Amino acid sequence: MSSASQQQATVLKGGEWLIKESSPFETFIPEDFNEEQQMVKDMCASFLDTEVLPIVDRIDKLEQGLMPSLVEKAGEQGLLGTSIPEEFGGLGKDFITATLVNEGLGGGFSFSVAVAAHTGIGTLPILYFGTPEQKARYIPKLATGEWKGAYGLTEPNSGSDALGAKTTAKLSEDGKHYILNGQKCWITNGGFADVYTVFAKVDGDKFTGFIIERGMEGFTQGPEEHKMGIKGSSTVQLYFQDCKVPVENVLGEIGKGHIIAFNILNIGRLKLCAAALGGAKRAFNTSIEYANTREQFKQPISNFGAIKNKIAEMAIQIWVCESALYRSSKWIDNKEVELLGSGKPFNEALLGAAEEYAIECAMLKVFGSEVLDFVVDEGVQIHGGNGFSDEYIISKAYRDSRINRIYEGTNEINRLLTVDMVLKRAMKGKLDLLNPAMAVMKELMSIPDFGSGDEQPFDAEKKLIANFKKAILMTAGAAVQKLQMKIEAEQEILMNIADMAILTYNAESALLRLMKLTDQRGEGQCQLEADMARTYLYDVADKINKYGKDAINAFADGDEQRMMLLGLKRFTKAAAFNSKEARRRISAKILADNRYPL
Repeated sequence: MSSASQQQATVLKGGEWLIKESSPFETFIPEDFNEEQQMVKDMCASFLDTEVLPIVDRIDKLEQGLMPSLVEKAGEQGLLGTSIPEEFGGLGKDFITATLVNEGLGGGFSFSVAVAAHTGIGTLPILYFGTPEQKARYIPKLATGEWKGAYGLTEPNSGSDALGAKTTAKLSEDGKHYILNGQKCWITNGGFADVYTVFAKVDGDKFTGFIIERGMEGFTQGPEEHKMGIKGSSTVQLYFQDCKVPVENVLGEIGKGHIIAFNILNIGRLKLCAAALGGAKRAFNTSIEYANTREQFKQPISNFGAIKNKIAEMAIQIWVCESALYRSSKWIDNKEVELLGSGKPFNEALLGAAEEYAIECAMLKVFGSEVLDFVVDEGVQIHGGNGFSDEYIISKAYRDSRINRIYEGTNEINRLLTVDMVLKRAMKGKLDLLNPAMAVMKELMSIPDFGSGDEQPFDAEKKLIANFKKAILMTAGAAVQKLQMKIEAEQEILMNIADMAILTYNAESALLRLMKLTDQRGEGQCQLEADMARTYLYDVADKINKYGKDAINAFADGDEQRMMLLGLKRFTKAAAFNSKEARRRISAKILADNRYPL
């Protein structure tokens, strides 16, 4: 390892990557997994291979008691309590290891949904917001899988608008119970869970969390929903008819339920990305194996350029997603350690860390779910007519994937949130966007810098990333200045800017990973990774240009429009690159290995 890798890197705050250059030495990459983390990864793969995948057809038929028993088996192996403190029966592992478990169990179709719901929204609200008595009662049994968890937020008329919920809670005359009335829908694990975190409005307006147990008076569940995908995931409606909930089962403070709901979603979004990544790798390997064995015109279809192109692009998307996910996970882990060191209790430390990087979590949710959708869609295409048959597992992966772009906040909501959170942090002085945006506008009026000609390795790629950021600052800054408070109603423009930001964050994450690997291994030892990173950068330059043009043309005209479009062209100009040959090299390596190689 070179001496450069020993540098002390400054960890950026949430959103700061947009205005500051990141160091490859602050990023965490999958190649950094320690021996214990590798063992955890192998354990997850083994569990899916032996316990879940051989019986996916039985799981999809909602065979009575099957899914709960699988959740319990996962608990016996410690896979449900990875990040739960040891005092509550968990393993007390770091955030990166917990993320790795989410990825590792992410290729198990409906089982992945059930276990993610249990360990995430089914357990974390109580772990982070419960009283000592509530934690002592529920968390040890949730950590082992003896009790299963679920979460009731969505209602028939309140999905993305969670605070528009109609379920009510009224204090009983004797002051011992809250009486709940209303219903919840699309409740994952709802048919077999023992413990539910449910939200209702006290006195008509105080949005509040409650811990509900199966069997409580006035609490019933509806029949299983019939869904397009994840058919083996229990999904029911919950009904509350004068349901009596002891006052000691109020979760958090009266009227502060939104704090629970939104903070849990920050963590859930990153974990969904991890699970989607795990599913994408499994679907990808299935497609590679098929391409290598399926013959047409007396040769494997993997010999054809059209298939090689698909294989390479699927690999690039997965590799970039992996790079962005673990970069963000390391930031959250570092922040959690910092907050613990300052005396914060573990629940406040992780919640604070996740809130710090809520922007990145929202972007990851969008990207991870769309990578999975892309991989399974191309997987079906590689399988041809067989991909449309239930006899081939890729058809199941295709159906099961679609939900990921909807729950944990739709991808449209998460795109809007990404820009909204950045702008709000700027308004509060937590993120200085004004000065960098003004500097970019000043640069537009100057002669372009063509460089000294004495470039160091990766200088061209680093400059391209820096220019992508300038394109975002220019576009977003001008839109805010022009539209001011009306910008909230211009969702198309906001989503254009969000897509520019997501692509830039991903591209920078990929480049940082390549730079770190090159530092560790030496030049010439990272051809595959270099091809993937550079192909991605080359492709996203055009995409960022397109999103930027769409945004600028929507709010600007005249000289202002012409100046910004010229600036956008300058900021998204990538050097000529033979992406076809790069993709051929990528696919050759992957097809030879017959699996995702990293």
